[in-house]
Amino acid sequence: MAELENIAKEFANYYYNTFDNDRKALAPLYSDVSMMTWEGTQHLGTANIMEKLVTLPFQRIAHKITTIDTQPSIQGTNAIIISVTGQLMFDDEPKPQQFCQTFQLVNNNNSFFIFNDVFRLNYA
Repeated sequence: MAELENIAKEFANYYYNTFDNDRKALAPLYSDVSMMTWEGTQHLGTANIMEKLVTLPFQRIAHKITTIDTQPSIQGTNAIIISVTGQLMFDDEPKPQQFCQTFQLVNNNNSFFIFNDVFRLNYA
């Protein structure tokens, strides 16, 4: 499990740092079979996912990770589930928004890609 936890931590740190600095650079993490659900709306494939991510209605964003949990997925394959919670700071908003994002990473030729990505803001 320690190896999975290390993969999850490295992935989450890379993903959110890239998201915060250059969302376009996330494209290689997805594939044509990837599915992202963003606030209840589904996007299939790299092109559709990237269109959603690069057209989000803010200029600046900063993610602060609170928790990262991981589990093995799909017995007999090299896939993992990663659940991340944290806070988002948008543009000049004074109050952070809480978020939860879950990924399923699947190994393809000794590197992982995002097969599933589910994002939700947590309104309280």
